[in-house]
Amino acid sequence: MRLVLLGPPGAGKGTQANQLSQHWQIVHISTGDLFRYHLAHNTELGQSAKEYMQSGRLVPDNITEAMLKDRIAQPDVLESQGFVLDGFPRTVPQGLALDALLAARHERLDRVVLIEVPTDALVQRLVGRRTCSVCKANYHVQYHPPHVEGICDLCGGSLIQRDDDQLETVKVRLAVYHEETEPLVSFYRQAGLLATVDGNQDPVSVTAATIQAVKGGSHD
Repeated sequence: MRLVLLGPPGAGKGTQANQLSQHWQIVHISTGDLFRYHLAHNTELGQSAKEYMQSGRLVPDNITEAMLKDRIAQPDVLESQGFVLDGFPRTVPQGLALDALLAARHERLDRVVLIEVPTDALVQRLVGRRTCSVCKANYHVQYHPPHVEGICDLCGGSLIQRDDDQLETVKVRLAVYHEETEPLVSFYRQAGLLATVDGNQDPVSVTAATIQAVKGGSHD
């Protein structure tokens, strides 16, 4: 089972990828995790990416694609029943590169699931997120507040709002998604791979809908 999850920032792709990973015993591959791994281990790819990130530039596709190629060749992926991608592809050129990468392995994607959430709900989700400055536990001022405002339940650390979750930054992130990533929806629809689910419901219901969509019950 080889899957891709699409959706705007705040749609819950990471949460659903974790659930699909457990349900089908496949590996969750997050591009964010890939970058963190290569940076932490100071690999050649990590060093290349770091140069761009430190100067505020986007990491070129070829570096991200090389990280992905390396990841899907690892034993845990080869020994599992497949993978679910979260955060890649983000553009049509990356989608084409993924197709080529899989074709070289005599593989193809089984399904692409788009998690749809209204913009106002996305803004509410993202702006309300808080993270513990010490243990990195996640909270939300509305949906998952701490027992004491501003204080982590687990370690007592102070809760912060990430720069990425500031209102103006959220607006920019959503604009970038609409410009760069939405074309992938048409790309995968034309390929007959796309299924959509309503992400504006509780996580358990989204998981059930996503599993059904992957099985083919909600083909777009």
